[in-house]
Amino acid sequence: MKQIPILDVGGVLISTSIITERFCCDLSACGGACCIEGDAGAPVTLEEIAEIEDALDAVWPLMSAQAQAVVDKQGVAYSDPEGELVTSIVNGKDCAFSYYGDIQDGKTTVKHCCLCALEKVCREGRSRFKKPISCALYPIREKHFSGGLIGLNLHHWAVCDAAYKRGRELDLPVYRFLREPLIRRFGEAWYKELEEVAALLTSEEAG
Repeated sequence: MKQIPILDVGGVLISTSIITERFCCDLSACGGACCIEGDAGAPVTLEEIAEIEDALDAVWPLMSAQAQAVVDKQGVAYSDPEGELVTSIVNGKDCAFSYYGDIQDGKTTVKHCCLCALEKVCREGRSRFKKPISCALYPIREKHFSGGLIGLNLHHWAVCDAAYKRGRELDLPVYRFLREPLIRRFGEAWYKELEEVAALLTSEEAG
């Protein structure tokens, strides 16, 4: 298996694939499958759990009856088999804070797309919390090591094959597609350093 180089950007270890690979969500192809597939919820911090609890009254009407029952029983989050705090899920896979609606993706109307209730109420000004940073950063996944070291890796999942294809068609690097959540997580100065590292890496590959 080919070893993917790792770069240090402002004290954060990142896989070079975040710079070299292309990605752009294609909701017309996946229908928001990342919110309803998998065997655990989205990783969350204690601070995010508090934010979700504060937003619960606003998102409650958008949640399914099953999701409401799960949250009533165990709360907005639980510990997965690895001991990581994750959002509550329904039927072993669906995020409790997902709902379905029609959206416009470019020129395409996506019917019955799975969407984030937390993001909807935030955009409507009824909550300050947009969504867990782990969701916003996908397909980047954050790994924590001893000593506070953070690593960022790129995750490949079959439900996102169309997103990688679309990204290649648009020539849109992962780190540019995720500019806003990366700045939200690490700050403007860190992202500027990432852009500089990316430009250097690109010029070296071209040369």
